[in-house]
Amino acid sequence: MIPVSSRPFARHAMAYVLAGGRGSRLMELTDVRAKPAVFFGGNSRIIDFALSNALNSGIRRIAVATQYKAHSLIRHMQRGWNFFRPERNESFDILPASQRISDGSWYLGTADAVYQNIDIIESHAPRFTVLLAGDHIYKMDYEPMLEQHVDDGADVTVGCIEVPRQEANGFGVVSINEGNKILSFEEKPTDPPAMPGKPAWSLASMGIYVFETAFLIEQLRQDSADPHSSHDFGKDVIPRLVKESKAVAHHFAGSCVRSSASAPPYWRDVGTVDTYFAANVDLTDVVPDLDLHDRNWPIWTYGEVTPPAKFVHDEDGRRGMAVSSLVSGGCIVSGASLRRSLLFTGVRVNSFAEIDHAVILPYVEIGRSARLKKVIVDRGVRIPEGLIVGEDPALDAHRFRRTNQDVCLITQLMINRLDT
Repeated sequence: MIPVSSRPFARHAMAYVLAGGRGSRLMELTDVRAKPAVFFGGNSRIIDFALSNALNSGIRRIAVATQYKAHSLIRHMQRGWNFFRPERNESFDILPASQRISDGSWYLGTADAVYQNIDIIESHAPRFTVLLAGDHIYKMDYEPMLEQHVDDGADVTVGCIEVPRQEANGFGVVSINEGNKILSFEEKPTDPPAMPGKPAWSLASMGIYVFETAFLIEQLRQDSADPHSSHDFGKDVIPRLVKESKAVAHHFAGSCVRSSASAPPYWRDVGTVDTYFAANVDLTDVVPDLDLHDRNWPIWTYGEVTPPAKFVHDEDGRRGMAVSSLVSGGCIVSGASLRRSLLFTGVRVNSFAEIDHAVILPYVEIGRSARLKKVIVDRGVRIPEGLIVGEDPALDAHRFRRTNQDVCLITQLMINRLDT
């Protein structure tokens, strides 16, 4: 048992972030970037949430394993997360797949992505390792989870969130007893088990795991030697530990950082175009469930040096204005109107344009008299004058990526095809 004097446990931990996800359900948004590098919330990238949670929790040793189309992600971390200092016992390691163990050029699974870097973990000698997915939107203090891990004498502690049972078949679902000991772990079950006393709810894994580092390394070596393993935590390592060791569930509600005392726990996968759009637009609510303005739990990111946002022209029909919107630095709204929209850095919206329920990624230029509704516009797109999206479903589906929930994703390649 680790002595109580060792608290807070976060200072003895390393956060190891798995950020190699392809994110194919985000369609063209991940054509040139990994899912953790996708823009979110006006200024941030998705990975900033896991990294900020670790930093705000007091963890000062962080490693990030990258894989799929990692250049944008690595560049973002080099620019925005380069403030860790070795002389303060801090570290930030970026770990691309690099044939360090064998001739295979890729990580074979999430467990292999950690196994291949065991020597780097051991060089930092953390007492605990907190394994994190780098592609979820949430705020969480990892210290209560570490405390539970120690107090329960667990071999692995699994971060879990309650989800409606009818939606749980898309998750890894755990069955627990009244003491939160995990009795079973099933990956995407057809008939998800219900929670004790809550028949309409299931307990889903968040892809967050706490281990004592020495135990984790032992398990990774055992998994690597198993020719029948797919070398994945959710499919192989965790189910085996549930059977052979002490696995405990940690409830997200006990460690989430809420926007207010009455706010529900907030966690989003944003794994599809529709969920990504909805999570961004939700930020325009008067009091959103995810509070990006909380100075006590900031979301750190790379902050470009930009001038303030600017709104110009004040004439009837040509008034630079925004209602219930987030507008980032470097934007110019020139005689155009915005409603329930997010403008990322450096967006230019020209006169007479009308933007409604839109997520506009950095350095987009929207031409005069364009009308855009329920759209996501990818980085750097040039919207031509007079383009109308969101009013003719059949035409939208022909020209752009249109979802079942009527959201249109627009890329520059799609715009270029309009002239052919």
